[in-house]
Amino acid sequence: MGQLTLDYTHALSDVVGPTHGIAPAELDALASASRAALRAVQARRTKDLRWLDLPFQAEVHEKVLDYAARMAGRFQNVVVCGIGGSALGTIAVQQALNSPYHNLGARGPLPRLFVLDNIDPDLIGEFLRQFEPSECLFNVISKSGTTAETTSQFLIFRDALIERLGREAHVEHLCVTTDESKGVMREIVKREGYESFVVPEGVGGRYSVLSPVGLVPLALAGIDIKGVLKGAADMDEICRGDDFYANPAQVYAALQFLMQTKKSKPMSVTFSYSQRLALLADWYAQLLAESIGKRKSRQGRDVFVGPTPVRALGVTDQHSQMQLYTEGPFDKWFTLLSVARSDYSITLPAAYPELEAISYLGGRTLNELFAAERDGARVALTAAQRPSVTFEFPKVDPHAIGQYIQCLEVAVACMGEHYDIDAFDQPGVEAGKVAAYALMGRAGFEQRRAEIESSSPKTRRTV
Repeated sequence: MGQLTLDYTHALSDVVGPTHGIAPAELDALASASRAALRAVQARRTKDLRWLDLPFQAEVHEKVLDYAARMAGRFQNVVVCGIGGSALGTIAVQQALNSPYHNLGARGPLPRLFVLDNIDPDLIGEFLRQFEPSECLFNVISKSGTTAETTSQFLIFRDALIERLGREAHVEHLCVTTDESKGVMREIVKREGYESFVVPEGVGGRYSVLSPVGLVPLALAGIDIKGVLKGAADMDEICRGDDFYANPAQVYAALQFLMQTKKSKPMSVTFSYSQRLALLADWYAQLLAESIGKRKSRQGRDVFVGPTPVRALGVTDQHSQMQLYTEGPFDKWFTLLSVARSDYSITLPAAYPELEAISYLGGRTLNELFAAERDGARVALTAAQRPSVTFEFPKVDPHAIGQYIQCLEVAVACMGEHYDIDAFDQPGVEAGKVAAYALMGRAGFEQRRAEIESSSPKTRRTV
């Protein structure tokens, strides 16, 4: 098991210049505040930030694995009904650790894994057309039980199961992950007798992938969740360390804060040089945007802070976005995800010796070309004075994925201290939910509906 490393050489002023790079003295100046930020976060790990301890919940892990063992071979498909934090981590880890063609291959002992993280009628309707619900295990995930998107999916699939299997038999095709004791979904579990798992207190959705929210569907799909949790536990030990320059979470948090506040770079681009790691950028986008994008400081002042996450995939986006990144506005900094060892080595055949533009590839490997493209991108960014850091994965395996998840969660928590905002609420998200409840006619939201209707534009302007 190798160690995930953070290389921030190309973010420093002596490499990309003082205008856009961070001077070592600037990092030194923030080291004390970074240590204080880390201590503030760690002090809450047994209170309201219990996501920090998720890698150590052995009893929960065994319950998840026991359930996965009991369900093995019984279903063609595992279907997650969830959105946001109930979906993105699962999608990212599934893509990283199962074959990229997992859902396309011949059915063996492992089911396909589908995460229906939207309520677009065409998405749900097409799923029902393509797949037989009686061959599916549906994992409904909602801590509050009031998430309208998830509830609507539950109602649709529950009805389809009852129609095909009957009221009694449908129960085995549903499991629910929700609050331990309260909420409408917990009430439904009690009434119906569904298998259930708990979203622990102190674990917000975007910090929940290492809880049963992510562990249940991942274990059902054959992911080595113990390996992921071991990686997270190992990184947690590193991230507890008070030595600023030995703690990747502290360093990354400080760089993000300085890039936005000192170097005028509000856009944070995660550039994955691994197809398998690509969706970790989507997971991180929610973690960063929902945690740090805030209007109010802790003192209630309007501050309107937060980086804008951007996702890019190497080498694909070298041909679609690199022109902007190297010659566009100096408003971005870059985090490259790199893998030291691939699972496969593919040699390029020698051909057309008389055509130098092709013949030089013969006998080299696809691995070498991929690495050269990655390093070439970093060279181009550096030459254009665009700062970048690199997370290097020894390989894409459960241990490394767990390390990355824990490191980034701690880093974002520390960023909240630097920005002096609450990194664990989401008032902007709640405002949209309330508006949706009002527009759908939910009882108790009549006043909000009236406000929306009265403030709507009286004249529509269309072309």
